[in-house]
Amino acid sequence: MSFNQGFNFSRFAIYHSRLTICAWLAVAIAGIFAFSSLEYALFPNVTFPVIIVRAKANLETVLDTEARLTVPLETAVNTVVGLQQSTSYTYLGQTVVNLLFDTKVDLETANTTIEQAIAPVELPAATDIEIIPYNLNESTAVSYVLVSDRYDLTELTQIAQTQIAPDLDRLPGVQRVDILGDANFNLTTSIDNASLIHFNRRQAIALQVVKQADANTLEIVELVATAVDRFRTQFADIELVLAETQADYIRQATKATIEALLGAIVLAVVVIYPFLRNLRATLIAATAIPISLLGTFIVMALVGFKLETLTLLALALIIGIIIDDAIVEVENIMRHLEHGNTIKQAALLATEEIGLTVSVSTLTIVAVFLPIALMGGTLGQFFRPFGLTISAAVLTSLLVARTLTPVLAIYWLTPNSPQARNSKNNRLVRGYSNILSWSLNHRQQVMGIAIASLIAGIALIPLIPQGFLPELDRGEFNIFYTTPLPNLADRIASPQPKPQPDNRPSQFGWLTKIARSPETILLRKTIAVGEQLETVALNNLNVESVYTIAGVRGEPNKGKLYIKLKSDRDSTTSQVQETLRTALPQIPKVIISIEDIAFVETGEDSAVKIALVGEDLERLRTSAIALKEKVVRLPGFTDVRVTNENPKLTTIVHQDGKRVTYLNANLASNKAIGDATQEVRKIAKSILPSGISLDLEGESARTRKILGEFAVTLVLSLICMLIVLYFPFRRWLEPMVVGLSLPLSIVGAMLALLITRSDFGMISLIGLIFLLGLLDKNAILLLDYINRLRKSGMERTQAILETGVVRLRPIFMTTISTILGMLPISLGLGAGSELRQPMAVAIIGGLITSSILSLIVVPVLYTLLEDWNLPAKSMQKSNRYY
Repeated sequence: MSFNQGFNFSRFAIYHSRLTICAWLAVAIAGIFAFSSLEYALFPNVTFPVIIVRAKANLETVLDTEARLTVPLETAVNTVVGLQQSTSYTYLGQTVVNLLFDTKVDLETANTTIEQAIAPVELPAATDIEIIPYNLNESTAVSYVLVSDRYDLTELTQIAQTQIAPDLDRLPGVQRVDILGDANFNLTTSIDNASLIHFNRRQAIALQVVKQADANTLEIVELVATAVDRFRTQFADIELVLAETQADYIRQATKATIEALLGAIVLAVVVIYPFLRNLRATLIAATAIPISLLGTFIVMALVGFKLETLTLLALALIIGIIIDDAIVEVENIMRHLEHGNTIKQAALLATEEIGLTVSVSTLTIVAVFLPIALMGGTLGQFFRPFGLTISAAVLTSLLVARTLTPVLAIYWLTPNSPQARNSKNNRLVRGYSNILSWSLNHRQQVMGIAIASLIAGIALIPLIPQGFLPELDRGEFNIFYTTPLPNLADRIASPQPKPQPDNRPSQFGWLTKIARSPETILLRKTIAVGEQLETVALNNLNVESVYTIAGVRGEPNKGKLYIKLKSDRDSTTSQVQETLRTALPQIPKVIISIEDIAFVETGEDSAVKIALVGEDLERLRTSAIALKEKVVRLPGFTDVRVTNENPKLTTIVHQDGKRVTYLNANLASNKAIGDATQEVRKIAKSILPSGISLDLEGESARTRKILGEFAVTLVLSLICMLIVLYFPFRRWLEPMVVGLSLPLSIVGAMLALLITRSDFGMISLIGLIFLLGLLDKNAILLLDYINRLRKSGMERTQAILETGVVRLRPIFMTTISTILGMLPISLGLGAGSELRQPMAVAIIGGLITSSILSLIVVPVLYTLLEDWNLPAKSMQKSNRYY
């Protein structure tokens, strides 16, 4: 019994056609309900467990504090299971140790483990220790400001605390509501939370609604908006104005992705008709798309996935594969109809003939993407929904193609239906046959062209900008600024503040317990600087609003401006940023940094963050300053700054137990993170003295890590795919042919990225991995039919030429439909298009070159490897499943 006869789902579906249709109708209905239950989000929920250990003791110097507080605490916790990174800040008489754990670690478990690890540590007498766990996903979902001509700030604070915040705090999914803006230090104000707020130059009180870690931002924003509408009616003399939220961008990005997905579906379907020349056949193939998507929605709902950037990308990607499976089935049925078979005979013969090809090619795509879904760490959590969504979708599309598609063909197609022209008379097919015939007689030249294209593709990689995530035109960004500290701060030692509204630890908490008068003065100086900056920002015609906070993270000398741009602006976000960098005033001793909105607020991580590691504090400081002086002169670097640049404000920073000093910088819009990092590394290598080493942090480190982990995942995907290919063929020749032909996609993908100046990073790598699955399907289509014809007695060369005639049309159709399906995404339209575009560009470029080359190289490789006697088993033995 053959493989197809033993596992022929199609035969069962055809003989039980009513059951098949009813089953898929049930799937469609359930899928509609599942889709309606899916939540929208920007990215998957990834937990970021963090533990902060704060310790205070009566010690004389910062060095003594480092030796007797910081080092013992770090030594105690550095062996804790699941700890990814520790960063400590040592001040006079106190230390703060930030512990970042693996995303799989439970926060409560981590907190208990840290408590147990610290308990036996010998510390100075009367040491005060505080251990604070928090999740970085507990972020601000939305902020409203309260402004009034009738009430002063103290009265507004009182109303907010007693009549507004309690109602908001009771809403589902809300972790807490923080009130900012009153720095008068009355009985209702915490010194730790002291801050001053401006909104469009007006003094205000702010309400920050912090969501629970697993709560949905959009749902909370809608609940808060409904409550705020009630408050507006209740407090007619108070304006409640939306100040800051990511909800608008999330809605815009998901809407744009769904529109691109719908565009992909339409174009993929439209392109089928010119090839099939049969409206009913086209509709049969098109039906597979919504049914497969609805089946995928059921899986997504069951496992708790959301409709976010990566799952929507996955759905857009698999449109080509879904239509691919259906096209192969329909085209094969129509070919048997052209040979004079009845519709039922044609369906049975076609599905039996094509069953192994479709099944194996689909399973290899699952084998390609499952390693992505099973990656560990933060990257694994980030991509698990993506990999599993694609796997679920292609398996669903396989079931649709093997069961529903042939049943619909029996009901809708007739032997007298309009048919496509005989493929043997097609000029395209004749031209391909001639080229293929020439290639089989000039195999060395063909392989030389293939190798040259591979080398060219690899050579293009250094020319392409490298980055982690593309820069997004979000229409919003932050301006962070730091004002100079008073000299009094050098002599003050006091506890760190309690957790601040955005959950990031204060690095200068020793300053926040200064007597009320100095803190008030410092806050007022900070808001005064903010006024100067917001005035310039509001003068920009593209700016809609400016929300200013003085006293960010409990640090009275730090401020932030949230800039919201107009929807009808005539400049991109990066262009407005560049304009403001030039326009903002140069205020003495004030450090200003214009930064994009971070995906997760993990700290003050700029685009480029370099850690200089060494034991000598003075050499660390001077080395960092020397590096800064060089980096400032480089094109594309902005807001370059160094920690501990002022020797009078001594703070000792440790990273994983070693002393470090950080160099931070932002980048202009035309500067890729990977290129920038390489430039800094090159300079550092030439100027750093012995005893000082360099390490990457922030986005620089994430870029390097993402490329490394994806390289490993790519290798695992290839191995899994080749193993899956071995079982149906029962020899290594076909898997080797497939594996050796896959690199043909590189040259087109790299050339497309280079032409469009798209980053070679996480998103474009997804496109490259996806190409493996698509090219694998094409190769299997060819190899399967070649072996089938040879088993029937046909000579090898003739079998290859005949396969070219039969298989060119489905391969060409699926390639064109996939390319056109990617076209709406590649155009870069709509919010968040910067994330989607590199993937589509890589796929289109890779498909164009690889499809052309593989149609020639796969048969040539097949003959070469067989002639070299590489397969261990004979042709007859390998073909027992055909």
